[in-house]
This record gives sequence, C-alpha cells and structure tokens, in this order.
Amino acid sequence: MITVKEAHEAIRASARSLPLERVSLASLEGRVLGEDVTAGFALPRFDNAAMDGFAVRWHDVQGAAGDTPVTLNVIGEVAAGGSAEQVVGKGEALQIMTGAPMPAGADTVVVFEQTSGFGKETVDVYKAPKKCANVRYVGEEVAKGELLVRRGSRITVAEIGVLAAFGQSEVMVFRRPRIGLLTVGDELRMPGEPLVGASIYNSNLFSLEVGVRSAGAEVVLSRQLPDDPSLIANALEEALPQCDILLTAGGISTGEYDFMQEKLTGLGIRQRFWKVAQKPGKPFFFGDDPDGRLVFGLPGNPLSALVCFLEYVMPALAVMQDVPYLGKIEARLASPFPVDRKRYRFLFGRVWQKDGGLSCSPSERTESHMITSLVGANCLIEAPAGEVPLPEGSVVTCNLLPWSTFNA
Repeated sequence: MITVKEAHEAIRASARSLPLERVSLASLEGRVLGEDVTAGFALPRFDNAAMDGFAVRWHDVQGAAGDTPVTLNVIGEVAAGGSAEQVVGKGEALQIMTGAPMPAGADTVVVFEQTSGFGKETVDVYKAPKKCANVRYVGEEVAKGELLVRRGSRITVAEIGVLAAFGQSEVMVFRRPRIGLLTVGDELRMPGEPLVGASIYNSNLFSLEVGVRSAGAEVVLSRQLPDDPSLIANALEEALPQCDILLTAGGISTGEYDFMQEKLTGLGIRQRFWKVAQKPGKPFFFGDDPDGRLVFGLPGNPLSALVCFLEYVMPALAVMQDVPYLGKIEARLASPFPVDRKRYRFLFGRVWQKDGGLSCSPSERTESHMITSLVGANCLIEAPAGEVPLPEGSVVTCNLLPWSTFNA
C-alpha cells in the first residue's frame, strides 16, 4: 500500500500530453489551445467612429454652446462598412455611423444628441466635445502581432469571440482524451429497470461520465458488466485499444467476485500500484500499457469511485491536455474535520467566502456509503491522518468540484 503522495507521483510519471489537431471555430468550445494565437492585424484596423453623429474638425466646434451653436455644412454621410472618400474641410461635417471609418480632415465626432440631427444640408452643434472625442484609433486595443490567446487556454465563449474577431476559422488544439468506462457488478441495475431482491441502481456509470465531460474529455465506450471473468476480460480487451484512459468501477478489491485486477494484468497492463492509504478509496488500481494508455481501477462504492476520480483521474486528464490542474485551494474549517488515525481522509463538503477569506465545512454525512453527501457539495476536503479531529479554524485543502458553482 502506498501513500497519496506516492500515488500522485506514479500517475504524473505515466501521463503524457496528447497530439494536436486542427479544429474549426464552431467546434472549439471546451477544447485546449495547442498554440499561441497572435493578432494578424491591429484592432481597430482603422480610425473609426465610436458613436453615431458627425465627424468634424475640433477647432470648428470648440466654442459651441446651447445658446451659441456652431453651424456646419454637411458634405455627405458614411456608414459602418463604407468608405470615407470625402475630406472634411473648414466649416464642414460628415454624417457618420458607429464603426464607420473617420474621413480625412476630421479629428472628432460630435454625438447625434448634441446636434440638430441628421438629414439636413447643415447641422447645428450645441455642445463642444473634447478634442478627439468618440474616435477609436488604429491599434488602441490590440497591436499587430500581439498575443491574443495563450497556448494551454481552455476555450470558452470569450476566446471564441476573440478568435472570430481576428478571422481565425480554425486553430490547433489538443485532442480530447478518449475515455472508456466499464462498471462491474451482478447487483447493479440501470435506472428505470425494476429492482429485484438486493439489487441496486448503477450511479457510477452516469456520475463518472459527467465527470469525464467536465474535464474536457469524451466517453467513447460505456458499459455495465456482470461479475463474469470471461466477459470482463473480453470487454477490457475490446475497450483498451479505443481509449487513452480506461476507467473501471467495481471488482477491484479482494472479494471472491473481484476479478478486475487479475484481468487487467492478464492483458499486459503494468500495475503501478493497487492500494492507497486513504479513506475512502483504499482499493484503487493504477497501471499503464506499453502504448501509454492509462488504466484506473476505481472502487465500486460510488463515493469512493468519485473521490479517486477527482483526486487522481482529473489531474491525469489535465496533463493529457497540457493544462495545469488548478482545482485545489486552502480554506479554514468552520466545523471540526474527523480525520482517520491511519489513512489520509477525504470528505465532500462546501467552501464559501467569509470576511475576506475562505471557509469550509464537511458534509454531516461522513460515511463512504452515503451518496447523498454529494448533494449541495462544491468541494472535496482533505486532511492527513491524525489522532484527533482537526478543530474549527484549522487550514485544510479543498479540491473544487468542476461541475459545481463556488457560491459566495
């Protein structure tokens, strides 16, 4: 049996980033950028109006006021997307729309509301703006060649908007990790099926799928298996070539019907470790194959499986996409934490902002079979082994749940 720290070290030593692929703009959401993207042009590309109004020479209107307006001759108009071919001379104005290019000769835009309005041969200016007011200048937001989005960024609405604004129809991203998911147990039934005798519903298959997707990966295979060694072996052999990571849940302990470890190693999976000194999730298998595929044998207990997924699989998925794993923060306990005397302890709970800092508290349901402790949780609180509970006010580490919101 190894420590939590040793388990992390073994996984980091085996995990590798995945190759890059070129993906179109419409399919980028949630992907991780595999290259720095720089600006191919300045933004704005040309001086343009920031408001609807009139392009003028500031010296012509600097004395305008409500009781002494300045009257200018309107020489034309230009809309967004048009071209300003006219030159604004002394005593002249050009009607201009937001985003339209500034004409030569003009240096200021008087907003529509401070004039006598559009559609006439002359315009009265009732208030003088500051010089160069309401004009966007070339490159004032972004210079040509400036870094727009950094390699390793998780692409969201914001990044897609910026990439589109600079004409990037496709970019290089890390390939999504492909995940195979197998759950094992004669007692398991799928939601919607009737329960018979001592059967229970399979929650692992569904919660782990959500966890995989929340990490930017994709599930390429998802199956429920009985406790049949030949069927398990066949399913493993079929699943492994399709995956970057194979996740199994159940059948990994030392019971009479726990065949997973034997069948994994029988397929040539190199066992890196089997048991970890933690609670919950002690019977936890990790290995890899000669082609670099990773295999995580999670416990069948739903809370234990989810703890192992968050603590070990999520960081491996981050490595594969070449992003730092930033899920962990520190917070002060608002209630005691019941540590274990011999093993590293994980408990689901909540973290929140309080008095300029972070506070947290574990769920009242602390036993590993109590799946309802997940409801309302937004973090996984952890603490090393100890003789007495950690008192209120102690600083502990919290692993933020990627699918939950962090509420103030």
